[in-house]
Amino acid sequence: MEDVRKTQLFENTPVPKAVITLAVPTVISSLVMVIYNLADTYFVGILNDPVQNAAVTLAAPVLLAFNAINNLFGVGSSSMMSRALGQKDYDTVSKSSAFGFYFAIICGLLFSAGYTAFRTPLLKVLGADASNMAQTAAYLKWTTTFGAMPAILNVVFAYLVRAEGSSFHASLGTMSGCVLNIALDPIFILPWGFNMGAAGAGLATFISNCAACLYFFIFMLIKRGKTYVCIDPRKFGFYKGIVGCIFNVGIPASIQNLLNVTGMTVLNNFTSAFNNDAVAAMGISQKINMIPMYICMGISQGIMPLIGYNYASGNRARMKKTLLFTARLSIIFITAMAAVYFIFAGGLIKMFMNNPSVVGYGTAFLRGMCLGLPFLAMDFLAVHVFQACGMGVKALVFAVMRKVLLEIPALYILNRLFPLYGLAYAQFAAEFILAIAAVITLTRIFRKK
Repeated sequence: MEDVRKTQLFENTPVPKAVITLAVPTVISSLVMVIYNLADTYFVGILNDPVQNAAVTLAAPVLLAFNAINNLFGVGSSSMMSRALGQKDYDTVSKSSAFGFYFAIICGLLFSAGYTAFRTPLLKVLGADASNMAQTAAYLKWTTTFGAMPAILNVVFAYLVRAEGSSFHASLGTMSGCVLNIALDPIFILPWGFNMGAAGAGLATFISNCAACLYFFIFMLIKRGKTYVCIDPRKFGFYKGIVGCIFNVGIPASIQNLLNVTGMTVLNNFTSAFNNDAVAAMGISQKINMIPMYICMGISQGIMPLIGYNYASGNRARMKKTLLFTARLSIIFITAMAAVYFIFAGGLIKMFMNNPSVVGYGTAFLRGMCLGLPFLAMDFLAVHVFQACGMGVKALVFAVMRKVLLEIPALYILNRLFPLYGLAYAQFAAEFILAIAAVITLTRIFRKK
């Protein structure tokens, strides 16, 4: 069952057109996801209660931890699928997608059970205290106790669908949930609705993730027999060669996100040592900074099937053209965004909470964070190339360098030298060094052949 149009896209379509075809839906999906993340912050911010906003900020590492599972089975399985497609091995494609699908469900349920069992000590680790513990727990009840499985499954589903070149449907599925979340947020959060505050934001997220899963199930029903994505339980199993290759990419990608959780938890703990205004400001700054980050991530994720397919088929020239075109596109865009952020930082923070203390903190934080954006584009691209090509060890080395060797130590050092305000510059310090390593490593890969 070979889809000629998808093969044409991977093998013969001009590189700029192929990149745009795959990346634009993914970028739009990423943008909608950012807006949906900002929606929680925006509508909770309307309450003008730093405690409610601090709750959403402190809960963020738990939701980020979902990506450890998303990457293990989404990135791992989709990378295996794309490389198998490049080798015309369609049985491996089916078995890889079934493995990713069923383990996403199993691990999502285990995540919910684990969080619920150890909720109180975990909340303390996240930096919650007596002033915001109840609000943080209420938000996480909906997003994690009830919502971990649909949140994980809809993202993994999108990876599997995107792996075969169906970037539009992958993005539409993700966006359907995000748009619904944005529509439900004010209804559940604000006083004129159910007046649930942070808990309402969590409930809206839970419902929207369930809706996104429903979209993908309908997609599978309509495309039955016309898609390489397989959820047939008869194809699910521990096939040694397949599982090993999935984990070779998925485990490093998962560790990378666990390290991101660690970094965010360290940052939130440092910030919470000051006050709720500082925590709220840090959360708002991080969410605003996510817009260009997610766009660059969307571009890098979008080209993964194209990179993986041509790597497996031996077409290094096309793979190199794809990388160079994408690098120019990402770096030019994100540098322009960083300049806008630096100039208009205060106004951007004020859009989310018109509190003089929060705006003051947030302006300083956002200006520090945006300096690292141009270098982040190169780092994202390198890691996604490694994942697409099955180079899990290289992706893991970069993850360890980013957090363990660079960013987390920078948080400690900069907070000591410049209390609170130095925290915002840790990412810049880490990404600058990592961008240099990315260019050197990618150059060596393409010199091999």
